[in-house]
Amino acid sequence: MGVRTSRRTGAVAAPWASPWALWTVVLVVAFGTNVPTPLLLVYRETLGLAPTTLTAAFGVYAAGLIPALLLSGPASDRFGRRPVVLPFVVLAGLVSVLFLAAGSSVLVLFLGRFLQGAVSGVVFSVGTAWLGELIGEAGRSARLTTIALAVGWASGPLVAGLMGQWVVLPTVLPYLVHVALMVGAVALLPGVPETLGPERRRSGGPVVNLGVPAGTRRAFVLVVVPIAVGVFAFPSTAATVLPLLLVPQMPGVAVAVAGIVAGVTLSTGALVPPLERRLGAARAGPTGLALGAAGLGLALLSLVLEVWPLLLGVALLLGAGYGLCLASGLAMVAQLALPSERGALTGTFYACAYLGFGVPYLLSALAGDGSLTGPLAGLAIVSAVAAAALALPGARRLSGAG
Repeated sequence: MGVRTSRRTGAVAAPWASPWALWTVVLVVAFGTNVPTPLLLVYRETLGLAPTTLTAAFGVYAAGLIPALLLSGPASDRFGRRPVVLPFVVLAGLVSVLFLAAGSSVLVLFLGRFLQGAVSGVVFSVGTAWLGELIGEAGRSARLTTIALAVGWASGPLVAGLMGQWVVLPTVLPYLVHVALMVGAVALLPGVPETLGPERRRSGGPVVNLGVPAGTRRAFVLVVVPIAVGVFAFPSTAATVLPLLLVPQMPGVAVAVAGIVAGVTLSTGALVPPLERRLGAARAGPTGLALGAAGLGLALLSLVLEVWPLLLGVALLLGAGYGLCLASGLAMVAQLALPSERGALTGTFYACAYLGFGVPYLLSALAGDGSLTGPLAGLAIVSAVAAAALALPGARRLSGAG
């Protein structure tokens, strides 16, 4: 079956298997990005890392990812989706090979996280635009992308946490699992058709193009950006800060619990896209921020009471919050983007979202040698205020929801 392009929308009608092949590739790349997350507790012991160094090792991922997002989207709008995505899917597997040496080197750990961010940033940004063009319907593609990313992001730390706690070579075997999955993912890509023909590509313009249409800049900055930051502020806090604080209450199971908390948080995000469809993008974003604020409030309670099982409830709330923010933000981006700049605006959205990866480091830096209770309470309050502001009729009108 050939590939057909709609003259009205520019969307591509591809063979049914093509979107699912690319969906699987995005999922497998996402799997690898969070394999190191629960293993940070292992690296903490083997490499003697301080809490701020630990959260910095987690957050340096965003330092590699954000420039990649801003550069790869415009590049794919100019050269096509396939030439940009294919080499970086291969590199995603090679980066996991590099991590095999991270257990004995802080430099390799930081370098691996940086490169992991750069590689995945390209795949997530351009892959999202590519998948959206294969599917052809903005809301459905946003929901399916959210599910692919959430399942990948969740299964990676879950597998790594369980293996890191109870199998030999805890900083080696989880990465080999991802390398094996990447071999299968690379084999799927040749069957995915290019969706951006030469007639629809940009013929010039700046190397860095944010892709925000002139008439929608206020809506993007005031509505989409706050929702985007919530996407990763919530799961990154759940995956790093909270397990680290409760390690003394989890003897013998801390690495596994860290993996489970990260897995539950991120997998919950895969379950909420139908709720985003029911609420609509303009309502789903504020709802996601409100759920995140509630999750942070429950996290404060778990810290005060020193009851680590409450982290599972925290994971559910923060996971629902991040999932709604992601699905809502991607749906808004699909509505706002010009067809010739879909890749650029998608990359800009993800770049804003990954600013949330810096939240754990910010919380640790604000706490210094003291308690994290104050910084966590501040984050909860900011999230609640943002949710309330974006739920106002004026914000909904600004986003085009009326």
